[in-house]
Amino acid sequence: MSAVRALEERTGRHCLALPSNRLGLYLALRHFCAPGQRLLMSPISADEILFLVLAAGLVPVIAPLSRRTGNIDPARADLSDVDAVLTTNLYGLPDDLPAFDGKLLIEDVAHAMETTVGGRPLGTFGAAGVYSLSKHAGAGSGGVLAVADAADAKALAQARDLLLQPGSWRAELLSVASSMARQAALTFDLVRPALRLMRALGMEEEREGYRIALRAPELRAAMAGGPALPPFDPWVRADLHSYRTRRGGPARWYQGRKVAKVARVRPRRLAGVRRLAELPSVAEGVLDHLDQPLFRVPLLVEERDRAIAALERRGVATGYLYAPPYDDYAPGFTTPSPAPADARWWAEHVLPVDPVYADRALPVLRELTPARG
Repeated sequence: MSAVRALEERTGRHCLALPSNRLGLYLALRHFCAPGQRLLMSPISADEILFLVLAAGLVPVIAPLSRRTGNIDPARADLSDVDAVLTTNLYGLPDDLPAFDGKLLIEDVAHAMETTVGGRPLGTFGAAGVYSLSKHAGAGSGGVLAVADAADAKALAQARDLLLQPGSWRAELLSVASSMARQAALTFDLVRPALRLMRALGMEEEREGYRIALRAPELRAAMAGGPALPPFDPWVRADLHSYRTRRGGPARWYQGRKVAKVARVRPRRLAGVRRLAELPSVAEGVLDHLDQPLFRVPLLVEERDRAIAALERRGVATGYLYAPPYDDYAPGFTTPSPAPADARWWAEHVLPVDPVYADRALPVLRELTPARG
C-alpha cells in the first residue's frame, strides 16, 4: 500500500503525496491564509518552518511556551490578535486543540503521525494536516498533506506541481540507499561512525549552534519580492536540498514499505515511552500521554551536551533540538513572545530521546540531573 493510501485510510481525508513535509506546510499556508495575516506559532520548531511562514507572506507571532509540553501555551497567548494558528505537536505531544476553536488551524504533524486525541488522529482537526514520512516511518524523505475538501485537494495539487523540480533516478536511488544506511546504523549500533562520516562528507548543513545561519540582509531581500517559495530555498532546503524534487517509483515504494512498518514498531515505542516516563527529568506533559507512541520523549536536564555525547557512545543519536527560540534566532522578523523566558529555558535543557532505543539510553539517562528553574 502506498504511503498516501495508508494516510487516507487513517485520516479519512484527501491526501497529496509530497517530496517533504516542508513543501506541504508552505502549500497549506499559502492556500488557506492570505498574505499579511498574523500566524500564531511556537517559538520552538525547526529552522525551515519560520522561513516557510515568511515565504507565505505571513507575520509570525511567537507564542508563549508551555513547560509541560514544549508546545504553545494558549492560556498566555492573545488569540484575538491573530488570524490563524500553526500547531507543532512537538515530539508527538499534542497541542491544546480545543483552545484554538474558532481559529483557522494548520497542523504540523511531522512528529505526530501516530498521536491521537480522543481517538482521532492529529492532522484531522484543522484545515490541513501535514505529515512527514522521514520521522516515525524513517523513510528519509516524503510528506503527505491531508485536507477535508476535494476542491482544496485539487487546488493544492495544482500548486504543488508548479513548485516541483525534476528528479533523477540516480539521485533517488542514492537517497533511498542513504536512508537505509541510516536505519542500519541505528539498528546495529553504528551511530558514532555514521555521524563522523556524515560530518566528514559535509552531509550536514553548517550551523551556528543548533540553527543554520540566518543571513538577515539576504532574508530581507527575499521577503521584498513578495510571497513566493523559490527565493527562500537557501533557508528552507537546510539538510534536505531535494525538499521540492519530484519523487519517482523507488522513493514511493520505499516510503510505502516504511509506513507499513510503523504499526509493527508501535508496541516497542509505547513500552519505551512508559519506561522513560519514570525518569524524574521527564517533561510533565508526557505523563498525560502514556498511551501515545511518541516520536521522542522530552527530558529536561542539566549538562545536555555531555548527555548527548554519552548517548552517542551508546549508539543513540540525538537530534531535533531547536535552540535558540525564534525570538532570539530571528529578531526583527517576528512579533516576539510576551513571555520568552520559558522557551529559552526549554530550548536550553530539553533532551529528546527516541523511545524505541530506551534500553540503550537508560544507563545514561538515569545519571542525569533534572533541569532546575
